[in-house]
Amino acid sequence: MKNSAIAILLSFGLCISLAHAADAIPTQQVDQALHDRLPDAVKQAGKMVAVNNGSFPPYEIVNGPHAMDGASADLSSALGQLLGVKIEHATVSGLSGVLSGINSGRYQLAIGPIGDYPDRQQKVDFVDFVQEFVVFGVQKGNPQKINGLEDTCGKRIAVMAAGSAEQVIRKQSDTCVKAGKPAVIVQSFTDQPSSILAVRSKRSDAFFSSQAPLTWFIDQANGQLELSGQGEKNGFGDIFQGTVVPKGSELGRVVLDAYKVLYQNGTYAAIMKKWHLEGNMIGAPGLNLAQGAAK
Repeated sequence: MKNSAIAILLSFGLCISLAHAADAIPTQQVDQALHDRLPDAVKQAGKMVAVNNGSFPPYEIVNGPHAMDGASADLSSALGQLLGVKIEHATVSGLSGVLSGINSGRYQLAIGPIGDYPDRQQKVDFVDFVQEFVVFGVQKGNPQKINGLEDTCGKRIAVMAAGSAEQVIRKQSDTCVKAGKPAVIVQSFTDQPSSILAVRSKRSDAFFSSQAPLTWFIDQANGQLELSGQGEKNGFGDIFQGTVVPKGSELGRVVLDAYKVLYQNGTYAAIMKKWHLEGNMIGAPGLNLAQGAAK
């Protein structure tokens, strides 16, 4: 459910707030034991390249070919400090470009977070650090009383075209009809800003999408919108997301242990709080947490 930084900036005129800029993230001291476990090529280069496939606010906000802001950028900085290497950023087109780039060794990792699914685990490993939910962005006060899938019968629900949320809401529409209720009016959009605008202008009753980016967009909506159904399954299983590393690599184990340090010293929580992502935090990072429940 990603879209370009240009679309976000043009549609909403967003900028990183002074409040975010002022939030202090602890500076990390190099953990020599973790540094020594890095691949020799990384230690010799003194850097790793983290790849992304475009802006995914509030995690990844791409500001140029090698510049990024957001929660994942803060995590990258903290990881780099802890491991004693610089983490640079590169942008490619599409998730396939991310995965193939990591498999070929062109990039060392993708901070992400990227959805952890069992089929993807066959080719890469995931160091999961957040859990995602698919929820509703609704007008302030939730006038249509949409708190879950069961409340969407007969309602106008915006979704991203061809995404997993569209599949779930169309399945729910069939459920509504079978129960003798009105079908869901599914409104498919090509990008997130258009979907959000449809709800703000009251052409849609809700936008059914991932909780983290919805939280970001709602923060920019000047009090016109709110979240509904957060923390609920809403037709999905458990959705874990994380950093992608080469399959079976020592680097993956180093990154996992580095995340554990950032959890323990409070840096992870500080970053997530800064970007209003408390609702997506998990208690501890883990390797390949998806067990086939996510759809």
